[in-house]
Amino acid sequence: MSFSKLGLSDPIIKAVKDLGYSKPTAIQREAIPAVLSGKNILGTSQTGTGKTASFVLPLLEKLSKVTKRGKTQTVRGKRIRALILTPTRELAVQIEESVVQYSKYLNLTSMALYGGVDMEVQKERLIDGVDILVATPGRLLDLLHQRALYFDEIEMLILDEADRMLDMGFIDDISKIIERLPLQRQNLLFSATLNEDVRKLADSFSGDSMEGVGFKNNGLGNKEFYDDLEDINISPSSTSADTINQWLVAVDKDTKSALLSHLIVEEKWDQALIFIEKKHGAAKLVSQLEKRGIKADCIHGDRSQAMREKTLAAFKSGELKYLVATGIAARGIDIGSLTRVVNYDLPFKPEEYIHRIGRTGRAGALGEAISFVAMGDFKNLCAIESRLKHIIDRKEIDGFPVRKAVPVSILNYVPKHQRAGHTGSDNNSPYYGKKKTIADR
Repeated sequence: MSFSKLGLSDPIIKAVKDLGYSKPTAIQREAIPAVLSGKNILGTSQTGTGKTASFVLPLLEKLSKVTKRGKTQTVRGKRIRALILTPTRELAVQIEESVVQYSKYLNLTSMALYGGVDMEVQKERLIDGVDILVATPGRLLDLLHQRALYFDEIEMLILDEADRMLDMGFIDDISKIIERLPLQRQNLLFSATLNEDVRKLADSFSGDSMEGVGFKNNGLGNKEFYDDLEDINISPSSTSADTINQWLVAVDKDTKSALLSHLIVEEKWDQALIFIEKKHGAAKLVSQLEKRGIKADCIHGDRSQAMREKTLAAFKSGELKYLVATGIAARGIDIGSLTRVVNYDLPFKPEEYIHRIGRTGRAGALGEAISFVAMGDFKNLCAIESRLKHIIDRKEIDGFPVRKAVPVSILNYVPKHQRAGHTGSDNNSPYYGKKKTIADR
């Protein structure tokens, strides 16, 4: 199937062809016609499967429609026609760049709105109004309270990376924003994983359930208007792309940086995105790598937006080969040819692991995901492998013996406090309450 079969106009199809897109992905084939038909959408698909185009392309098609007088609708001052909410600055920039690329032959305007930069410049840009605003919740509320923009002409609301926004605690901000939106609008919610909180948020669109997500009398419970929610689930949230070669190395915490340096040099890694949990740890790791002759840089929440953008641009261009990043960047890096992701620190949540490794192996390309796992990471590893429904391959690296061995994983491991009949025993063994069998290996 080609993009021309999805109901998109010639200017959009031309822009897509300019970018080298030959045929739509699965999420695009399902979502684009549904959005064009006016339905409210819950779209779930793995990272790297083209979710951004699946909502931006039909959004552009709808906003570019001519009126009966043969003209496209114009936006008034301090107004916007479509709002795309996203969790991070990097992702806001990335999505707005996609909007610009896809709309190059259309007469539509767009803007990325996020914190860490001059607010006055943003307020000035909003004076004439923009058709499509891509924003992080915090800065959007700041400008809303200052009356720098109004929501009365919004036709479409899009929540991108909804699971990440909920993980980052944006539910109250999202609720405040939605309370101010017109009732008559189209709602699109896209997520890489579908957990209970995301489902509750989606259910609130259809009016079925508002409990636990912070929505009250904000219009989301309008059953008559929101009973057409379409659930588009392209792939199970538990899986990662088949194009990603996943493997792990058991390692002691005090030898992690030496192991990373060894792999970079001995395996001749051309590029690597290295995820670490703590901001101070990112700077420390960069210093350790540089002492071994490996040039690297880092991005995290404490760095200025200008510095983050500069560092990320250097990594995307290939000038910077090794980028150390905290989880804040996991959703904002889109490099089609990124060959390798390293979990220097194993994330606490399986969903975060899936998002991190989803930075590689995108759009059918081959990728590699390596995780460093210490003894203290065992429970997290069990949770990740249970979500993946398979054991991650293990490798041993010569010269790096492990003093504290990491046990064989258990796919159906359940934390002690969640086990039925738990009586508060002090037994901390991961095998507590069950017998380890061959099937567990």
